Amino acid sequence: MKLKFLITGTDTGVGKSTVGCAIGFALRARALRVGVMKPAETGCEARLEADGGALEPADARALALASGCDQPLDLICPFRYRSPLAPPAAAELDALDPPDIVRIADCYAKIEAASDAVLVEGAGGLAVPIAWGFDYADLAALLDLPLIVVIANKLGCLNAALLTLSYARAKRVKIAGWLLNDVEPALSPAARTNAASLARMTDVPSLGVMRHKEPLAKTVIEKLLARG
Repeated sequence: MKLKFLITGTDTGVGKSTVGCAIGFALRARALRVGVMKPAETGCEARLEADGGALEPADARALALASGCDQPLDLICPFRYRSPLAPPAAAELDALDPPDIVRIADCYAKIEAASDAVLVEGAGGLAVPIAWGFDYADLAALLDLPLIVVIANKLGCLNAALLTLSYARAKRVKIAGWLLNDVEPALSPAARTNAASLARMTDVPSLGVMRHKEPLAKTVIEKLLARG
């Protein structure tokens, strides 16, 4: 079975891109051909006119570089918007076409066919719409992608984590596990106890903790490989 995951989060700013790059790099180091995708990226900046003036998907490019994915950027990130909003709202504000699910699925199929492992990065949280009436949980179900749920390890994350995991189950989406990400250098009492608390509050498996500005623990990759 091919190794493939959708990297989602409990909110924006929880470190999905950081975690995705770390996982992609670690899989690449194991001599796997890693394909990556960020179907829609918002908040993109325009390149210089000398470079064609196209919108630059910074997160998608970073994910590709870390993973060694040499697929065309138009496959990796087919929909890009300037406005930092949910993709369909950004499309409306930018007066551009909204994300097309058929095209996204086609891009994904091409990337998957050329890869040993595929990482797809979401936007915001799991219930954020990628198109009106179709969110990232729906995308995970459509593409049969188990979830890696990234949780910012800080005060207040337990509620958001449990809501995300419950929503995934309500949508009948597979969950590979959750990963706490230390978004702050100093650990608060909550950050020191969140892992133990979550382990008592849900039976969804823990993938581990990503320490602030430290390499991803080898055990995280071993757990993902075991679930592939």
